[in-house]
Amino acid sequence: MAGNMPGAGLRRGNRKFRYTRMSEINVTPFVDVMLVLLIVFMVTAPLLTVGVPLELPKTKAATITDTDEPLVISIDAAGDIYLQASRIELSNLVARLQAVTGANADIRIFVRGDASIAYGQVMQVMGEVSAAGFRKVSLLSKGSEPAKKGK
Repeated sequence: MAGNMPGAGLRRGNRKFRYTRMSEINVTPFVDVMLVLLIVFMVTAPLLTVGVPLELPKTKAATITDTDEPLVISIDAAGDIYLQASRIELSNLVARLQAVTGANADIRIFVRGDASIAYGQVMQVMGEVSAAGFRKVSLLSKGSEPAKKGK
């Protein structure tokens, strides 16, 4: 009784029913993928900064607006030295810098020092880097608040 009938589903009453192609684009999967990518980038973006937490000293110097990505040497409150995010001894710093830069003396190097460490430690690191022949060595600090008008 319940066999396959030829033409089942194609007739409604006395008229023939044709299936037509759907010409609309289903954007739901596209939106789902975009939302997932947005969340992934929002989570990973803060992790792309230099990973050594420091309390930088405040200054009134102008901010640097170059788009080149420099090498960053950080000195934390305990006096440990980091090249980018990896800890390194001062005796190995110059050799590692030359290996990373290919002995390119024109590469920009930023030195970040925690506000609580002695000035001599920062100058010792800068002296090692300068003695190795790197010419573009800069100190980083935290920018101060812009001056308010009327004061």
